[in-house]
Amino acid sequence: MRTVVAAVIERDDRRLLIGQRRRGDTSPLKWEFPGGKVEKGETPGDALARELKEELGATLQKCVPIGRVMHKYAETPEQLEILFFAAAISDVELTPRTFEKIAWVLPKELGDYDFLTANAGLVANLATGRIKPREILEA
Repeated sequence: MRTVVAAVIERDDRRLLIGQRRRGDTSPLKWEFPGGKVEKGETPGDALARELKEELGATLQKCVPIGRVMHKYAETPEQLEILFFAAAISDVELTPRTFEKIAWVLPKELGDYDFLTANAGLVANLATGRIKPREILEA
């Protein structure tokens, strides 16, 4: 089993950061929340901080767990444990280093994007307001 972390970053205007996978990646052009694999010896928080720096040039300030999903994609040999975090970053300028493009979207707009299957439950909870990342971080 492989553990993966993902950040749900919400701005003051309630928009959430999403990234589109590159054309040459597995699941090309699908949308996802930034993050990636937890490497040997890393905590999930350390992995999230590293991935946000690598993918966006962003510095993680704070993260709080908001969900966990077990998922197996047909094209991958291992089952994934995906840990979702509400996250705050300190950078205003983001550079999409590993994404085709990034977007800031309102929760109700998430359904307009073709997300990875494993994100479906979280996307539904964010879109309906059952999960509010900024409120979780401030609690």
